[in-house]
Amino acid sequence: MATKVMMEALSPTMEEGRLVKWLKNVGDAVKNGDTLAEVETDKAIMELVARGDGVLRARLVEEGSTSAVGAVIGVIAAADEDIAALTGAAAGGGASAFAPSAEAVTTATTPVPEATAAAASPSGQPVGGLGVTVGTEGPPRSSPLARRLAAEKGLNLAAIRGTGPGGRVILRDIEAAASAAPVPAAAPATASASSVAKPTAVATAMQIDGAYKDVALTQMRKTIARRLGESIGPVPTFYLTSEIDMTNVAKLREQMVAAGDAFKVSVNDIVIKAVAIALTRHPECNAHWMGDSIRYFSAAHVGMAVATDDGLIVPVIRDAHLKGLGAIGTEARELARRARERKLQPAEFTGGTFSVSNLGMFGIDQFTAIINPPEAAILAVGGTETKPVWEHGQFVPRQRMRVTMSCDHRIIDGAVGARFLQTVKQLLESPLMMLY
Repeated sequence: MATKVMMEALSPTMEEGRLVKWLKNVGDAVKNGDTLAEVETDKAIMELVARGDGVLRARLVEEGSTSAVGAVIGVIAAADEDIAALTGAAAGGGASAFAPSAEAVTTATTPVPEATAAAASPSGQPVGGLGVTVGTEGPPRSSPLARRLAAEKGLNLAAIRGTGPGGRVILRDIEAAASAAPVPAAAPATASASSVAKPTAVATAMQIDGAYKDVALTQMRKTIARRLGESIGPVPTFYLTSEIDMTNVAKLREQMVAAGDAFKVSVNDIVIKAVAIALTRHPECNAHWMGDSIRYFSAAHVGMAVATDDGLIVPVIRDAHLKGLGAIGTEARELARRARERKLQPAEFTGGTFSVSNLGMFGIDQFTAIINPPEAAILAVGGTETKPVWEHGQFVPRQRMRVTMSCDHRIIDGAVGARFLQTVKQLLESPLMMLY
């Protein structure tokens, strides 16, 4: 019996997906659980797996196309099974929310042994009018991360032997090729200015030829736009700002860094810990707006905003109130790395009860962040700078940091938010209290 290949909801908030790459060709044998394609969701690039056994008889969307969740994008069936009704319904919009163009529909009516087909058609043209393209030379199968790193390092994927499943080029293959690559010869002294390599910051900047450049939205950017529209419009938000003395935090960090990499933490890690403890003391701020009720949480699952090339994503450190600073630091670095590589799993970026957004590393003194619904609040963290503070009849240098809390007034009243922020301030100014 034929099996429809559907665009699945690979993340809890996914409404549509972009098919990045087909990993199976029409005519390939498929088993339940085999990876069929790579799909860009609103959060990451995920693998779409087969839900049946047979032969991939049709690919109904092209690479780069976007389809709604639930749309039919392919067909798995027996080699001799009639699938005309399925492909016709998909093309006509009857069974699919996505209507592909005629040339986007590739089908196989009869299986063609790979070796025979390749021998019969070394040029890679369709064999015997069956609509099966075989033997076509092209880029080898590879993971999204491998392709990205290969591009960054200037490596040719076709020249790299893959050690992944089915000869797929994966991260370790790129790293091995990069370490074995010869060092480029120095440019001759007579090289023109245009041929000299530019600094990375310039080379990676967007180049715009002409008056403007239109760039299609990624699935992540579409979701960011929709979610922010849901937040800033209907959510009645007020803001609380406080300046915190971070001198003792700076001293604590120095001591931890000196103790070795295992104890290395950032200011943001310490802020996350302080926020987590404060949330357990003020559960009124550790809440979700549910429409007709407010859901309060006993555990503090703190989201940390991470900037990626495609936009902002908020991985979650679960039970942050129970974890030590070292554990939070290690987990935060790993989550940030996976976020930038678009390798996060849905469980790693959902279920947050409060969020922290830090722009201090960019030299931002103070800003307001937009609440991530259904959460009740978000804390915007600015940079730390040395300021003269009047103490005991004289000015002394102190490390100061400004934070702004955005609060959903449907859940948090002004005094409640102020008390929460007061606790965060107290914990950061006396960080040893977090070890109690």
